[in-house]
Amino acid sequence: MASKKILMIVGDFVEDYEVMVPFQILSMVGHQVDAVCPDRKSGERVKTAIHDFEGDQTYSEKPGHLFSLNADFDKVDESKYDALVIPGGRAPEYLRLNQRVLEIVRHFFNSNKPVAAICHGPQILSAAGVLSGRKCTGYFAVQPEIERAGASWLPAAETADNAHVEGNLVSAVAWPGHPQWMKKFLELLGSKIEA
Repeated sequence: MASKKILMIVGDFVEDYEVMVPFQILSMVGHQVDAVCPDRKSGERVKTAIHDFEGDQTYSEKPGHLFSLNADFDKVDESKYDALVIPGGRAPEYLRLNQRVLEIVRHFFNSNKPVAAICHGPQILSAAGVLSGRKCTGYFAVQPEIERAGASWLPAAETADNAHVEGNLVSAVAWPGHPQWMKKFLELLGSKIEA
């Protein structure tokens, strides 16, 4: 398997599992993952949040860990990357207001490079205007944004472990879907994963 260079865009209160686990999985199989955050540099950290599904009308939130960035957002040259990962949590709600983030996302879609988005990550895709005519899933609360962006919403399986591939985009509902989400993303990257 050829090693790929992957960009991961994060921010404070990114979902803990959705940043930590993909970063570790992709690194473990030999890919270079550069985690960046607007207005932050390599070596700085973002706070994460742990969202859980405990029978309430929405997820609960608890403090997570500190996640260390390993690249500078201001130095990102998206043309040098093979793929993009957008974790969920609360970070996408404000990251989608950053025009540079949207510009980076558009590059990956315009270049047909693999993109993995999970949970609230599609909020950024919606704001970037890259979902029109696609099918996409995510946390149920982002359904209106996905549909207003011109995409078809795919509802979650009862276990929230589903993932969907639409061209270069792999989307998933939330962290319980990591096995399928990451498996399908790795397949788009050309990494053969045996079940």
